[in-house]
Amino acid sequence: MVGYALLLVSFPVQMTAWIVPIELLSEPPTFRDAISLIFYGVTSDGFSIHQLVNSVDGIAQATPLDSMKSSFAKSGFDAVMNTPIFNGLFATGWLQLNLAFLFGGLVLIYKRIIHWQIPVAMLATFAFFSGFTELFSQQSHLHFVSHFFSGAMMFGAFFIATDPVTASITPRGKLIFGGLVGLLVYLIRYYGNYPDAIAFSVLLANICVPLIDHYTQPRLYGTKLDNR
Repeated sequence: MVGYALLLVSFPVQMTAWIVPIELLSEPPTFRDAISLIFYGVTSDGFSIHQLVNSVDGIAQATPLDSMKSSFAKSGFDAVMNTPIFNGLFATGWLQLNLAFLFGGLVLIYKRIIHWQIPVAMLATFAFFSGFTELFSQQSHLHFVSHFFSGAMMFGAFFIATDPVTASITPRGKLIFGGLVGLLVYLIRYYGNYPDAIAFSVLLANICVPLIDHYTQPRLYGTKLDNR
């Protein structure tokens, strides 16, 4: 995670660029085109990868969150949400990806490989602050449900924040840690420059884990609190 964050700061353009979903391309490549792109750099019709990814209404490899952040001020809420990359409430391609991560995370909870406190606290905290913000600034930000299924939200909630080495280990600490991650994701996504925010939020919350665990240690059965 530290290495990813370092690369994200050092090479922000390269690390935040993604291939446009194939259904949005005006000239979607076939399997033969894909092989030709790998070995020759162009499709059988002569299109380069640069031409393919820049053919979707000016969206050049930007993630939906990045596209939203840079377009809201220029085009307005309705115009942005009706672009092909969003097509309504959910971002094209990212909805299915996050649903897969959500399903995988629920399986991990069912198998008791991870605990429910961190992902639930993280998502609930983000939804609370995001929903509260929407009450006062409607059509200035994405709906929190759109945020849930865009970027690395579900992957971060179930697979990154729950890392057993760096996350809190106490029952109450897990709730506090998850809530802190959710709050940081909200602050960075809504008011920061990086549209996703999962990496920085988890790393910043990890710094607080020793303090959280120190003050949330459960009392041993049969012992009294030391008020000294």
